[in-house]
Amino acid sequence: MSARRVTYAGARRLTIDTAEPAPPPPGHVRVDVAYTGICGTDLHIFHGDMDGRVDPPCVIGHEMSGRIAQVGPDVHDWRPGDHVTVMPLVSCRTCPACRAGHAHICHRLVFLGIDAAGSMQNTWTVPAAALVRLPRDLALDHAALVEPTAVAVHDVRRAELRPGEKAIVVGGGPIGLLIGIVARRSGADVLLVEPDPYRRSVAEGLGLTVADPSGAGIAAIVERWTGGAGAAVAFEVSGAAAGVATAVDSLATRGRMVQVAIHPVAREVSLHRFFWRELTLLGARLYDRADFETAVGLIAEGEIPARTLISRVEPLDRAAQAFAALESGAGVMKILVDCGANGKAGAR
Repeated sequence: MSARRVTYAGARRLTIDTAEPAPPPPGHVRVDVAYTGICGTDLHIFHGDMDGRVDPPCVIGHEMSGRIAQVGPDVHDWRPGDHVTVMPLVSCRTCPACRAGHAHICHRLVFLGIDAAGSMQNTWTVPAAALVRLPRDLALDHAALVEPTAVAVHDVRRAELRPGEKAIVVGGGPIGLLIGIVARRSGADVLLVEPDPYRRSVAEGLGLTVADPSGAGIAAIVERWTGGAGAAVAFEVSGAAAGVATAVDSLATRGRMVQVAIHPVAREVSLHRFFWRELTLLGARLYDRADFETAVGLIAEGEIPARTLISRVEPLDRAAQAFAALESGAGVMKILVDCGANGKAGAR
């Protein structure tokens, strides 16, 4: 039976085509995809900003959940019907980063859904080593949030956030919101800064303290919140120059700034501020298997409000409309594409 898939065909062009799924080769499995989430990286691809890495036509998507349909030769730990998500990183295992234990930022990293075919299709063949097991009672639409939750887990871990510390999250999109939730769970006092009223309302509904940077001066808000000391940690998730300045200016002496957002252009940073307060800048890119497994546990235990974060679900044939809705930013947080293998366990 032919499988349907969403193909990026060039800037702002998506097509729906079909392909005959081949049996998985040795060491691989074929996964029937239930849901694929659309993230900021997918929007960058859609806009043509990543054509240096994405070679159209290419199937995109990497935030997913599904069930194993077929296992290839030499795969012994997985069976058809197993519920899985995919950690979409294929590392070379030989470069300096891999040898140092940082395979998630391999110098020759292949990111599935960017550098190779992704999950926005009915069925997807991936290396068995990329699979992460899901509890069978975890709804598959909720499980599509494992990958972005793993990003948040990794970011908070990079910050070495301690209970009682004040953490400011600059940017209240899905990743910023997840960072705020994970940071609060670790015992931090969290302030989320976001100009969009809808995103602030979602964060407030989840019990997070929020601030509007376009209203009263954010510096005064942070000063009151911290008693003049500044935040111990700032997560920059906005991807905007103003967000960088807010994160840096909000930090306490010896504070840590975690750079999460991908900035398309170079930004000015107040190095004098880093010198004056002895600040630390930490990059946070992707995740490792432990982050993924922690994320699965958080969603399965109900610590992540998946139902609140999923704004809408569109069928695969309406992927273009799903991208347009997310691009508009009008009252949406996370949009999923239903790739067909949802079944009873993944029904919403």
